[in-house]
Amino acid sequence: MAIIITDECINCGACEPECPNTAIYEGADEWRYSDGTSLEGDVVLPDGKAVNADEVQIPISDEIYYISPDKCTECMGFHEEPQCAAVCPVDCCVPDEDRVETEEELLGKQKFMHPDG
Repeated sequence: MAIIITDECINCGACEPECPNTAIYEGADEWRYSDGTSLEGDVVLPDGKAVNADEVQIPISDEIYYISPDKCTECMGFHEEPQCAAVCPVDCCVPDEDRVETEEELLGKQKFMHPDG
């Protein structure tokens, strides 16, 4: 499942540089699927959604850091545990119970975004 950042976030920014998928953004910052990935142009995500990887996406939060769930792999394929949660001083990086994904699905997303890595 994807990780979410709860309202307890203190906007310290410790999580953002730790994300191997560049899935974490500061509140109000726009994001792209291509940020920190091998994705470019028109792509079909593993969940079947068609997107343009270079197109600017609307921020998920205007107030606190947020995680793009389509890019979050819980650090599978990179680390043993989600790095955002490991460095968060207030424990506000938690599993998103509304986006349950298997280890196989998470690793598939990781390989999709980083086919050479």
